[in-house]
Formats: sequence, C-alpha cells, structure tokens
Amino acid sequence: MSSNKETLGFQTEVKQLLKLMIHSLYSNKEIFLRELVSNASDAVDKLRFEAIERSSLLADDPELKISISFDAEKRTLTIADNGIGMSRLEVINHIGTIAKSGTKEFFEKLSGDSQKDSNLIGQFGVGFYSAFIVAEKVTLTTRRAGRPAAEAVRWESLGDGEYTLEDVEKTGRGTEIVLHMREGEDEFLNEWRLSGIIKKYSDHISLPIQLHKPKRDEKGELTGEQEVETVNSASAIWTRNKSEVTEEQYIEFYKHVSHDWEPPLAWSHARVEGRQEYTELLYVPKRAPFDLYDRDHKHGIKLYVRRVFIMDDAEKLLPNYLRFMKGVIDSNDLPLNVSREILQHSKDIDAIRAGCVKKVLGLLEDLAKDESDEGKEKYATFWKEFGTVFKEGIGEDFSNKEKIAKLCRFASTSLDNEDQAVSLDAYIERMKEGQDKIYYVTADSFTAAKNSPHLEIFRKKGVEVLLLSDRVDEWMVSSLTEYAGKKLQSVTKGSLDMDALADEAEKAEQKKAEDDLKDVLVRVKEVLGDKVKDVRVTHRLTDSPACVVVDDQDMSGHLERLLKSVGQQVSGAKPILELNPSHALVKRLAADGSDDAFKELSLVLFEQSLLAEGGQLTDPAGFVKRVNQLFLSGLN
Repeated sequence: MSSNKETLGFQTEVKQLLKLMIHSLYSNKEIFLRELVSNASDAVDKLRFEAIERSSLLADDPELKISISFDAEKRTLTIADNGIGMSRLEVINHIGTIAKSGTKEFFEKLSGDSQKDSNLIGQFGVGFYSAFIVAEKVTLTTRRAGRPAAEAVRWESLGDGEYTLEDVEKTGRGTEIVLHMREGEDEFLNEWRLSGIIKKYSDHISLPIQLHKPKRDEKGELTGEQEVETVNSASAIWTRNKSEVTEEQYIEFYKHVSHDWEPPLAWSHARVEGRQEYTELLYVPKRAPFDLYDRDHKHGIKLYVRRVFIMDDAEKLLPNYLRFMKGVIDSNDLPLNVSREILQHSKDIDAIRAGCVKKVLGLLEDLAKDESDEGKEKYATFWKEFGTVFKEGIGEDFSNKEKIAKLCRFASTSLDNEDQAVSLDAYIERMKEGQDKIYYVTADSFTAAKNSPHLEIFRKKGVEVLLLSDRVDEWMVSSLTEYAGKKLQSVTKGSLDMDALADEAEKAEQKKAEDDLKDVLVRVKEVLGDKVKDVRVTHRLTDSPACVVVDDQDMSGHLERLLKSVGQQVSGAKPILELNPSHALVKRLAADGSDDAFKELSLVLFEQSLLAEGGQLTDPAGFVKRVNQLFLSGLN
C-alpha cells in the first residue's frame, strides 16, 4: 500500500540535460545500460563499505549482484541491484538535482550542434538520466539498507520536467529501475543484444551481472521458463595481469570509473610489492572536467582495501596538482575501517602517494618522449587540458620540482601562437652564445605578453623569451628560480645585463647615452617624485619611448594586480621608469626648455608605460587631457 505521494519538478539543469541527451546521444544509445550498471555497481560498493562496521546490513541477502531482465510483450527492461539503496531524501537529492560544480559552465558551452554537444555531455557525465534516451517512462523503486520494507520509495517520471514520489513497500534492500521502452527501441529487449552490451562495457564489474532470459530446450524452443546467466567475468580488472587485459577493457574500465565519454590519453597499471603492497591503475583523461579549477572540490581516485571499496575521491593518494588523474588504488595493508582522518597522518599512505606520483610522472615522461605524430598530439592535448593545473606542482612538490619543470610547456617568442609550446630543455638548446639565463615575461594575457615593450631588445638580438600568461605562472616562477643550472630571469625586473650579447660599439653607445641624458633623468625624477623609485636609461627598448620595471626582489606589477583581484591588500613596490634615449619623444623631452611642457611629457611617458604593463592610472582623465595637449601642440 502506497502513501505520501507527491509530484515534484526537476531542477532546471536536469530538464536541459534530459532534452539534450535524448536528442544528442541518439547515435550511441546503448551507453544507457553501461551507465545504469555502473551506478548499480557503485551502490553495491557503498554497501560493502558500510557493512564493514554494520555486518547486519548483509545478513538477509549476502550474495551481492546486479540483475537484468526484460519483458518483450510489456516492452520493459529492468536493472536491479541489492546494494545500499536510497532514502526518500536521497532520491530527491540524487535523482531530482545535479549537485555538481561546473554545471553552469557546462550549459554555457553547449552549442546546439548535437555531435559537439554529445562529447560535452560525455565529459559532464550522463549517469541515471541516460535511461531516457531509450525509455518513455522510468520507474525507480528503492529501499535503503537497514530500513524496514515499508520505508521504500518509488520514483517515476516521463522525463518531461516532473516526477512523482511515493512511499511503497519493497522486499529486500537496493534499487530496481524499470524502463518502459520507446517505440523503435525493441533491440534492447533481446537477450543477445543485452548480453553483447554488458560484455562490451561492463565485463570488468567485480560482481556478477546476471541476465534473466527465456529458457530454451535442446532443440532451441522456448520452454516458458526463465534461466539466469552470469554474463560478465566478475573479476576486478586491476587484479588481473596486464597481459590478460585488452586495450578495449582498459578503456571501458576508465569510462566506468570516471563516468567519462571519451577514452583516456594513457594509463599505468602496476602491482607494487615490498614494504607496501598495493595495485594501482591510473588514467590520464583526454578532457578536463568542468570543476578542475575548483581546488576545494573533492578530486581524487577510488581507494580499495583488499578489493573492498572504501571511498571515492581519496585525494590524499595523489597531490592536488595531479587532481585530474582517475583510477583506483587497492591496498593489501591498510585497515578496512580506514577513514579520511587516518589518511591525513598515515605513513603507509605517504608511501603509496610517493609511489603513485612517481608512476604518473613516469607515464607523462613516456608520453612526452613519444616523437610519433600520435604521441605529439597526445601530449599537446594533455598540456592544453591540464597544463595550468600541472604547473601548480612546481610550488607544491619540492622533491619532484625538476621532473615537473621538465614536463612543462610554455608559449614563447619563437612560436607563432599560444597553442604551440616549448620545453625548458628545448629553450636551453636554442640559447644564444653568451646567454646564461632563461628569460620570461608575465602578463594578464598571451597578447599582452607577446606585445610587451620589454621584448624589443630580445627580438632585435634574436633571444627567445617565454610568454607566461596563466594566473599560476607568477607563483610558479617564484618557486622555479633556476632549471638545469640556468637562472630564470624576468625581463621586467632588475637592470638588464646583456653585455655578453653586446659588441664593443653597442656598449660605448649605451655609455654615451647614459652620460648625455644624466640631467634629464634627474629632472624627470623630480617631476614624478614618489611615484617612482628611480629614473634611468633603458637597455631593453628599441621602438618604445619608455617602460616601467621593478627591482629583482620586488613584487611585479602583474603579481600585484593578481593579488588585488582576489581581495588581498598589498602595497606594491614603486616602479623604476626607464627612458629610451634614441626615441623621438625622449629627444624632445631633452630639448624642451619649458618646465610645464617637460612636466606634462614626463607624466605622459610614465603613465603610458604603466598602461603598456596592464596597470591602472590613478588619474585617467588627467592622462587623456595631457595626451590631447600633446596632439594639439604637434598639430601646431
């Protein structure tokens, strides 16, 4: 007898997702079964974990399994498990809403092109809602383990924006999902088709998947009875020898564990023996999830202890800069009742973590060394999707800093666009004779970095400069002060020493310019007052009249702006103004005898230098007025 029946509306995002899936995933409908079986497997894993401390949860039904049955006449397909089940509130939270960070960004990226959107939907994860690809109505009945039969819940929807929820009775724990199939989807009411899909996508599931099918006699005639066949191999894929696992099986297990649509870029499967015994199967995804940049969101891999599932998102098993990795770690040594608190302070976990980091970095090294077209494309994809996060490791993982830096890629003045990337080793190989530093510039965007006036002398001399425009780059270079014995040097900091790349004539010319402009520098510094730390002749510029720099130990203007953008109160260093003595505006400054004209031009040169660096003016209206006066004086 049912009671407490109510009709509720889906979260807006669920309505959008249902509509998109029904229309975008029509070319690969069979994945609905993979998703529902995967969810059932997760439910059983969660029951196993809770049963570690409450063995009574298994008492009445200890044989854990997933059951699949169909009725061709009624046109229904049923997927059932005897896992953890759900309460009424859990059904509302898990089925009626998408509680996933990145939801907004996901929907903003959808274009209306079904082929492109299907890939995006795959990255986001389709899960339970994939049932509506083939079903016109879905009925879910579930009972939480440990709850009485009268506390079961039935959820039902046509996928049209609303669902009903009512209390019912259910014998046995777990969840049963009945799909009332759409017209034209009869292929999924066939034992051979269902068996083929299960073997293709779910053979790795580590518990029996039982297909209930019509029984036939020796002549192949239907008897009117049912028989049960275990379709999958029911052994955890990571427990098998690598030689026994096919590439297709590795890929399908990745899709199961990550809920991703696309195959991974690469994976590592190893059994580690010694003081710690564990098995790891770790994957590098092909696409970044939508919540990758949310450092507070739980990321990580699944932790098992002796093939018993313990927890999702075991973030302590890999450092934060590798939070994009997916997979499982199965330990033989950890206690079954391990908690997140124990993970925080466990030497065993520290050893597993160090071993897994070594494996992941080795996997990425192999990927980076692959000189084939496919290998280059794979590493370029990895860097485009995860490079920004991976660079965090230079500041986080001191013991592996050199390895991480070797794997990093950067835009540079020697490349055409920001998608191309150079390694630090390749940069060093191209260094000019006499060059002993790795030069870089940081900016708010690739375009700003590429067009920085500080690069003028480097372009003239053919010296390569790395163009750093990710928010993490300022933090990264503060930790990576040198690489392979070469100091990293910002082109916007300190007095530029390029004597090793200059001939005697250039040195003499620079010395004469400094002497000739000495009085002008003093006058400009008097005009600017406490706006600047100093005014000097530049060795950086060839085309621009002026630029601002800071001393070696001072905070860069770019870092100051980043900190202020996140609400931090910082008092940045006073900049140093550098003047280009060969530029017409500076020559005019030197020739101008009028104090007012000298003051106005000095301020314009300083303020335009700040703007060129991405800085903000305290008096933009005053700057515009001064520029207009200069225009008028030029016209006259």
